[in-house]
Amino acid sequence: MQKEIVVPVIIEAVRKAGNLFLQDYKKNTIPTDKTDLLRQLKTIDERCLKLLEDEINPYYPEIPFLGEEFDFEGQASAINTDDYWLCDFMDGAIQYLQHINGWTINLVLIRNGQPNFSVIFDPIANEMFWAMPGKGAFMNGKSIKPGTKKDSSIMVAVFEYGHQENGIKALNEKTGTAVTRLLDHFGVVRNYGPHGLQLAYVGAGRIDVFYQEGQDAYNWLAGMLIAKEAGADVLTTDGKQWTWGDDSLLVTSPGTANLLFETIADQQNDPS
Repeated sequence: MQKEIVVPVIIEAVRKAGNLFLQDYKKNTIPTDKTDLLRQLKTIDERCLKLLEDEINPYYPEIPFLGEEFDFEGQASAINTDDYWLCDFMDGAIQYLQHINGWTINLVLIRNGQPNFSVIFDPIANEMFWAMPGKGAFMNGKSIKPGTKKDSSIMVAVFEYGHQENGIKALNEKTGTAVTRLLDHFGVVRNYGPHGLQLAYVGAGRIDVFYQEGQDAYNWLAGMLIAKEAGADVLTTDGKQWTWGDDSLLVTSPGTANLLFETIADQQNDPS
């Protein structure tokens, strides 16, 4: 029988992990070669995993942790087990190592092949986002909702890109086209770093559009559940409802995606 998730237990575990990294923030030597970069990234992963396991395993010893962010084939679908924790040990680890703000601790429970609980903690801002299906989305205990802007000229859109993999041809070109598409339709286009946090920001009304080409499910799932439960639209970049395995993601405030597609259609139908 699957155990009910006790939200405060998981939130406190993620908070402890984030605050421990915050204590050491800007104390590392910024990497100057790839070997050192990979070594420091591995240290972050191992340390974060141990911290979370030590806090969570006493309550849920039967639920394993998975953190294969670079397993692109594995991201195409959920693995064949009832429950597992999918952990992006530090979303924005490059920023952390470079002494730049914009890193979070993300954790999502996959239950029966679907996200069942997710949490994102931003230690610098001291903001804790979490969501469960059917229960809404929250930031520091308060319910969050997407924005209500109608004027695209004042909307904030962000683009993202994943770790380049050989299996997707011309992904750089698709990303470039995506950026142009956003610049043509929205007043402000940015990239703020962590995938999950930017998706949570859509749920909180801070960002209006999140757009990414390519397969990046492990980076998306925690923030996607938060955005969805807050009331955001979760689609592919061609307007279909997103399902695990799709190789693009478009998350917007309600109805904003329709505005984007209608504008594109009008431009395509304009003979001038």
